[in-house]
Amino acid sequence: MRSAPRVTEIKPDGTAEFIENLASTTYTQAAQAGGKIPYTVIREVSENFIHAQFREVVVSIFDRGNTIRFADQGPGIEQKEKAQMPGFSSASGPMKTYIRGVGSGLPLVKEYLSFSNGRITIEDNLRSGAVVTISVQPLEERPAPATHIRREELSAMVPNLSDKDKDVLYYIMEKGSTRVTDLKNDMGLSPSTAHRDLERLEKLGLVDVIGKTRVLSEFGTRVVNQLF
Repeated sequence: MRSAPRVTEIKPDGTAEFIENLASTTYTQAAQAGGKIPYTVIREVSENFIHAQFREVVVSIFDRGNTIRFADQGPGIEQKEKAQMPGFSSASGPMKTYIRGVGSGLPLVKEYLSFSNGRITIEDNLRSGAVVTISVQPLEERPAPATHIRREELSAMVPNLSDKDKDVLYYIMEKGSTRVTDLKNDMGLSPSTAHRDLERLEKLGLVDVIGKTRVLSEFGTRVVNQLF
């Protein structure tokens, strides 16, 4: 805050293209600053701007990329708690051309962040509109687990993993989260193979399921750090 902020303008475009450009630019700049918020989470919040008809959209990146604030001057979010609960949505028919509109976006974000020592807050903007802030706590700043596991003990706990299992775990660590379609497209797997691989890692306790998204569990994170 001691210098003028760097400003990047996203040029007007079609609705789908604008959402994609906004989400990808935000993710790239946050990641370059050292942030660990995954693209999927940023995309879900970016889609929420459709409710404000993209009026005066401003996205701010703080805390070395680990805090992102999404502000608009639309109608605002009156029932802030319900907006974070599955099934509540104000999306109209035309909006559902571009987003799912089934009330899963912010609840999915909230659930993911709860697994990452993160949080989401929704506030009123100064005159009109809403401000949604998402943040995660960097790994180096997170409190140590209550029960410390020595490296030798962790080595004994690591399940027998194939090279492909390790590749999938490393992929999830790099991306922050994944869906079956992401894994299929990026790793060249068939849908059934991608689903089977993720299901196996879930049964081993290495992966947690949040809706249709998979993230590394706490144990999975320790295992990946041990392997790599």
